[in-house]
Amino acid sequence: MSSSPSITVTSGLLLAALALVWGGSFFFAEVALRELPPLSVTLFRVSLALPVLYLVVRVKGIAIPRGLGIWGAYLGMGALNNAIPFSLIFWGQTQITSGLASILNGTTAMFGAVVAGLLLKDEPLTPQKLIGAGLGVLGVAVVMGPSALISLDPRNLAQLAVLAAAFSYALASVWGKLFLAGQPPIMNALGMVTGSTVLMLPLAFYVDGVPRLDLSLPVWGALIGVAVLSTALAYLLYFEILRLAGSANLMLVTLLIPPVAVTLGGVFLEETLGTEALIGFVVIGLGLVVTDGRLPRLVLGKRQA
Repeated sequence: MSSSPSITVTSGLLLAALALVWGGSFFFAEVALRELPPLSVTLFRVSLALPVLYLVVRVKGIAIPRGLGIWGAYLGMGALNNAIPFSLIFWGQTQITSGLASILNGTTAMFGAVVAGLLLKDEPLTPQKLIGAGLGVLGVAVVMGPSALISLDPRNLAQLAVLAAAFSYALASVWGKLFLAGQPPIMNALGMVTGSTVLMLPLAFYVDGVPRLDLSLPVWGALIGVAVLSTALAYLLYFEILRLAGSANLMLVTLLIPPVAVTLGGVFLEETLGTEALIGFVVIGLGLVVTDGRLPRLVLGKRQA
């Protein structure tokens, strides 16, 4: 029986780099939102990433498919994995800090395990996944606090928007497995970003009008950062880690993103998080570890030894 992929020095460094560029997306967005509305930030993020990914596909000599069916699948993936979650998270960040948004976004892996267990036959919903999901819900409850149950404060709605984004990411993982499994991973990234750009162009123009171009240098820097680093480069790192270390190890990036986002927000944006948010992150992180299955296997292995 072949052993499961493990984290090497190379894949570990790539994992840290991915956490840095994905954690940076919350920081970049916070800066861009000073001068642009959320949908416009989403449009800039995907449209500026598009030429970078196209160039990579051309350099690698990957054939671009022409069938309508595959481009329909890319459109769906672009909606579920980019257009919807990016827009929800960016709107959420108009009400809550980037660090808090990143913590709530950490529920993606647990949503993914539950959704896959319900919709995919080869990924059954095991007791450990249910326990992990329960811990994730408990962590979210700690983060949001009891006031969320009795108040429709915009900050609570913003937190719910980020959770909805995490659920959309979970649906995207199932969509990708069902409809895009036979395509080259980098082509999937290009097709997805193309689909989300097509969706966001009319939506952003209708809601926000023609996007502003008279932006300050920090905002242009943030837009380029979130597009080139946190989107194009992030997907290249994502698929390389997937190849080297497997999906279970890749999921660990969810634990690394919030510390990056919290640190950047605290140092450069003077954001602070309450004790509840930090405790909630620990509980969500524990839920992720249980969902991943490594902790239960480690404990049981020691007991049997």
